[in-house]
Amino acid sequence: MDDLARLPPLERLRAIMARLRDPVTGCPWDVEQSFASIAPYTIEEAYEVADAIERQDWAELKGELGDLLFQSVFHARMAEEAGLFDLDDVATAIADKMIARHPHVFGQDSNAKSAEQQVEDWETVKAAERAAKARGGVLDDVALGLPALMRAEKLQKRAARVGFDWPEIGLVIDKIAEEARELAEARETLPHDKIEEEMGDLLFVMANLARHLKVDPETALRRANAKFTRRFHHIEAELARHGKRPEDSDLAEMDRLWDYAKAAGL
Repeated sequence: MDDLARLPPLERLRAIMARLRDPVTGCPWDVEQSFASIAPYTIEEAYEVADAIERQDWAELKGELGDLLFQSVFHARMAEEAGLFDLDDVATAIADKMIARHPHVFGQDSNAKSAEQQVEDWETVKAAERAAKARGGVLDDVALGLPALMRAEKLQKRAARVGFDWPEIGLVIDKIAEEARELAEARETLPHDKIEEEMGDLLFVMANLARHLKVDPETALRRANAKFTRRFHHIEAELARHGKRPEDSDLAEMDRLWDYAKAAGL
């Protein structure tokens, strides 16, 4: 391993990946992986990065970023083996893209713009890139593998850029009320697949409301999850002080403890 220790960090990581994938002396698990089998791990690592940031655990963030970097190295190694591209190509492509998308930094455009104006410029550049790829539909390159809530928001943003959008937020709220009524009716009269469809419609419009409010729905829901977890932990801790567990309690008692946690700002 001394030869690996002498390499610069990124070259060392690349060499480690090459050894892991060696068909003769490598790790059998690593050797048998494919783009498709590794993709779920890549998504998981991205979420673990987001989780460490949410908790402001900077020591853990370093490790999670390393795990995410390793996923890029893994995919690039498999691509190199298939004769598609390598890690240098990946780095070059993203560097070129960042330069092209920031003419106010690397080109002649003025950088005396607000962050909002720069976001608009960014979207214009991305639209030109999509046109250059000759993809036909407005929604065609919104990734299928995104989490459903995130993909809903991106689909709506893309449609809104060509004018397919509610003109004001009140109409979105009206649509939420309409979808909620339809879901309530479906619950009473329709089969499960139709109930699921109506639930999806309601969630889709909720994502649209978040977009109109300039709220990231993934972040909002992640924070709601964290809040629920904190308050339920409080319920468990208070019950434990009396020698009880949630299954030994009832809804009324747990509701009282929940309300106390809420009042305490948990």
